[in-house]
Formats: sequence, C-alpha cells, structure tokens
Amino acid sequence: MQRSLELAENSRGTVSPNPMVGCVIVHQGVIIGEGWTQPYGGAHAEVQAINNVTRKELLPQSNAYVTLEPCAHFGKTPPCADLLVSHKLKRVVIACTDPNPLVAGKGVTKLKEAGIEVEVGLMEKEALNFNRRFFTSINHKRPYLILKWAETQDGYIARTNYDSKWISNEYSRKLVHQWRAEEDAIIVGTNTAKHDDPCLNVRDWEGKDPIRVVIDKQQKLNKKLNLFNGEQPTLCYNLIENSEMGNTSYIKLQGDNFIDELLTDLKDRKIQSLIVEGGAYLLESMIKQNLWDEARIFIGDNTFGDGIAAPKVKGTLISRQEIMGDDLKIIRNSQSN
Repeated sequence: MQRSLELAENSRGTVSPNPMVGCVIVHQGVIIGEGWTQPYGGAHAEVQAINNVTRKELLPQSNAYVTLEPCAHFGKTPPCADLLVSHKLKRVVIACTDPNPLVAGKGVTKLKEAGIEVEVGLMEKEALNFNRRFFTSINHKRPYLILKWAETQDGYIARTNYDSKWISNEYSRKLVHQWRAEEDAIIVGTNTAKHDDPCLNVRDWEGKDPIRVVIDKQQKLNKKLNLFNGEQPTLCYNLIENSEMGNTSYIKLQGDNFIDELLTDLKDRKIQSLIVEGGAYLLESMIKQNLWDEARIFIGDNTFGDGIAAPKVKGTLISRQEIMGDDLKIIRNSQSN
C-alpha cells in the first residue's frame, strides 16, 4: 500500500477533478503490475496496473492494493470495480472508501458479490491525507483552501504603499511556482491585482498554469493588467454582470456572502483546490470565516519597519524548513469547516 501511495504521487496536478490513485498487483509476494491515475479522461490506476501485468493468467491468484475504493460507475472511463471482477482477482485491499455518492461503497459491494475477498482500511489515515483535496471537495462542497503569503522578520506582508517585492528569495518563489502547477486555481483580491499586477502563471517550473481567479466587485480593475491578458483561463467575480471576453469569464454573485458564493461556484466548476495569494484583506477574511485548510508562510530575512501586517493563523504546525535563508512554515487547520 505504501508503494501504491508512492505511485499515486505521479498523478499530482494532472487528474483533477479525479482523485490521485495508485494500484499495485501482487502475486505470491511479487509485484507483477503497477499503475496510477492518468491525466483527466485517461485510464485509472487499476486499468494501468492490470494492463502492465504481462501474464494475465496470474490475476485470479493475485491481490490488488489500491489507495481508494474502485469506482463503480461509468464516467470518462468504465467502472474499475467491473474490471477487477472480470479478471477474477483473488483479493482487493483498499486504503479508504470513496465518499463520492456515485461510488460510496458500491465498488466494495460489487467486489464482494463477485466472491472477491475485500479488506478496507490499510493505511487509511495516510490515504485520506493524501487525497484531502478530493475529500474536502466532496465532503465540504468547496475547494481545498491553501493560504500563502510571505512576511518580513518584523511581521509585514507589504509596505504602506502596498509594495511587497521581494520578501522571499528566488528559491522560495520557484517553489511557489511548483505549487501553482499542482493546484487547480489561484486567487487574488482587488488591491493585489491592482498594485502587484501579477501573472499568476507557472514560469519557473514545468507544469500547467492554474485557473486565475480575481475579485473585482465593482469591475474597476484596469483591463490592461496581466490578469486579463487572455493567456490562461481567468474567472473575475463581481457584482455587476455575467459575460465572456476571450479566456476571461466575468461572474456575477449576489454578494450576500461573497466568499461562500465564490467557493460554491468554483466547486460547481470542479475546481478542487485553490491557492489564496492575497492580499491582506482577502486572507484575513478567509481566516475570520475559518475558510482555510492549510497556510504556507514564508518568513524572509528582511524587515520593513512599517507596513501592512501579516495575517495570524492558529493551527497545527505540519512542517518547518529553511530555504536558502527563508523560513517556510506549513500549518494545517484542525478546525476547518
């Protein structure tokens, strides 16, 4: 199962809205097939693993180890549970069940009804953590929310004129671009869009650009900003109108609870994860409403003396590492909604 989780890592950043899944086929203690979920619309982990078994006649005497309950419904691909049944696997070991209503135990039931021995719960905690974006989307009806900011030694994220360049170093910024390639979308508030004019793309890493999201309630942002250059899909949430302009979608919200409406719309668009890049007002709003799952905080080796104060979060410190002089803390919210 540990190997299956390692294989599932190959799916990161390419399979959303599907979960990242790994599968290993074992015959008499020897791995005879391995697989992981292919980019969205492609083969699932179980299909890959079985396809990689050269001697298919061994499958009825083999065990499959899979990190998530095999699907039992037709989507982009046929049900994986049916595939395992058709090859008459002897035993299937599943790390955790799938909360998706289209699956939710149906895969396990199909396997058992076919006479296959099924075990559920091996390394369940690790599997749940690994696919926390997928589970958050299903269980909480919103994307997995990653707050990210850089702050100075004296606790500021920008100067009084909103200038924030550069608090973190080039190595930290490269890591941020890796993160962007791994998540579905990235959001900034109006002031950050106006004063930083960010591109929110992946330049210092290889991978897909995230969907850009910007809040512009009154549509006052200059359309010449990088966010509106049409180079990648961009969602602009506002209170004025619904319209399309090239690669940019303007989405009107009611505004009663702007952030909740925005997150619901992102979920409906099958966006499972969202990096919140700032600015301070947006970050503080998310924290105040307890709408965050993880905070990634860079602390640079410089000071501003005065400026816009960095947000404060309370949670469980997951990791802390030094990146060429920067201090990176990752904090998990143990009380997220």
